[in-house]
Amino acid sequence: MYEMHIRNLDLNLLVVMDAMLRERNVSKAAERIGLTQSAMSHALNRLRHYFDDPLFVKAGPAMEPTAKAMALQAAVLDVMGTVRQRILSEAHFDPATAQREFTLCVTDMGELVFIPTLLALMRKLAPLCSIRTLQVPAEQIEGMLASGEADLAIGTYRTAPDTLYKQRLFMHGFSTLVHAGSKIKKRISLQEFEKSPQIVVTLHGRSAVAFDHVLEEKGIKRQVVMKTPHFLIVPLLMAHQPDLIATVPTELARVFEQLGNVRAVEPPMELPSYAISQHWHPLFHHEPALLWLRDLVKKTFENYPHLHLDW
Repeated sequence: MYEMHIRNLDLNLLVVMDAMLRERNVSKAAERIGLTQSAMSHALNRLRHYFDDPLFVKAGPAMEPTAKAMALQAAVLDVMGTVRQRILSEAHFDPATAQREFTLCVTDMGELVFIPTLLALMRKLAPLCSIRTLQVPAEQIEGMLASGEADLAIGTYRTAPDTLYKQRLFMHGFSTLVHAGSKIKKRISLQEFEKSPQIVVTLHGRSAVAFDHVLEEKGIKRQVVMKTPHFLIVPLLMAHQPDLIATVPTELARVFEQLGNVRAVEPPMELPSYAISQHWHPLFHHEPALLWLRDLVKKTFENYPHLHLDW
């Protein structure tokens, strides 16, 4: 009886279920797996008949999973992950002909500093592939990587769970940004640092900056006039309020210097360096496309800031 029940299920329908659980939208799920919308609707109806449950119901613009679908979610994602990792792991990925969108979790720092180089390389080596970036709170990273909503997370995720694979890419230090017309020398003095109004960038919902503990240990005070989760606004604010300063990753400071209205100087104290790493989920460790992507990301960072398009 059990074998007959299994025989009645077209295992291709698990691909449909997987796509719907990820996208929560019939059109997007159909696009994800290469089906027409009508074919997707037909497959979804077959799933509903098999499980005797609506599985997904309309809720505003989205299709929300029912309790039955939620109960099946972990098993479906696990089965699909096993298929990708153990059955399809030997499949060949040809970047020259592959059509795929790669999704990366990065901060706006990553978008400004490293994504331009990565995109240039991808357009040369994989012209039919594309990149999508997301800014995601650190606590959501593992779930997005496990579900396949994101392929990689790149950044300084000091609280990343041990269940994720991690590869160090780059060590970054810090520079202090001042207005281009500032009288501050190549190294800002401690007195200038403490008296200047400051912009502080706090990422991923953190209440503190990476080097705050160093300032506290040395008894250094700051006049913080603004906290923001976005680096991009820093030079814009400084253009209009030239007395502002901000301490940011050195690579980002170099990018901002190109705008012409700010320049980078050395901070008044030694600050620790931090590792930028790429993180991925074990379910996708052997997937050929992501093996290629991780290698491309690694090469991008190995050669930063120089871009080599002759690989």
